[in-house]
Amino acid sequence: MPRMTQPTHSTQQATVSTELYFDFLCPYAWRGVELAAVLKAEGEAFTLRHYSLVEGNHAENAKELTWRVTEQSLDAPDGDGYMKYLKPSLRAFLASHAAALQGEAAHWAFTLALFRAHHERKEPLTDDTIQAAAQEAGLDLNAFAAALAEEAARRAELRAELDAAREVGVFGTPTYVLPTGEAAYYRFETLTREPAQAREWWTLYRTVLTSEAGIGTIKRAKNRPPRRA
Repeated sequence: MPRMTQPTHSTQQATVSTELYFDFLCPYAWRGVELAAVLKAEGEAFTLRHYSLVEGNHAENAKELTWRVTEQSLDAPDGDGYMKYLKPSLRAFLASHAAALQGEAAHWAFTLALFRAHHERKEPLTDDTIQAAAQEAGLDLNAFAAALAEEAARRAELRAELDAAREVGVFGTPTYVLPTGEAAYYRFETLTREPAQAREWWTLYRTVLTSEAGIGTIKRAKNRPPRRA
């Protein structure tokens, strides 16, 4: 697997931190963020980044990027198919950027709270769910509301991150970009919050990603499910 150049927006952080691209829609990203949170508590450095699955999978972007999620209205009618996820995902992204203005710890707390609400408790990505996640994360709710009200600024921040993700070549979530430049999508089927297990899985991921074997794809055969203990 080729080594990749870090996007310019995070060159300084990338020297010490692994970048983690995620979308709140994705259960695999939820498990990947949970794993990173465990490792972060153990001293590993991760930086949260956003990637839009709606934008990445939009039919108009198959050959050239022409449809941008940041240009869509939160008041638009609900779409069909994959487009039904447009407004929930955009709403969550803008809220995530608003939370990030209160610092790294606040951003992680909000991200975990919203992921758990959506994927663990099966709550929709509505304004009410987002507000509850902000409260659970201990955010300053007045500052959070003020940041959300500056919608144009939050959209610009999101667009910059989506541009950076495109430079890396992100196509799915979670995608990790190691400090040394290697980057890959990892489809987590299992959740862990146990430090030793998280460390084992992260070591395995990095070993495969940095191996001279250049492994590009691992996909289980349909009739061979993973063995469970």
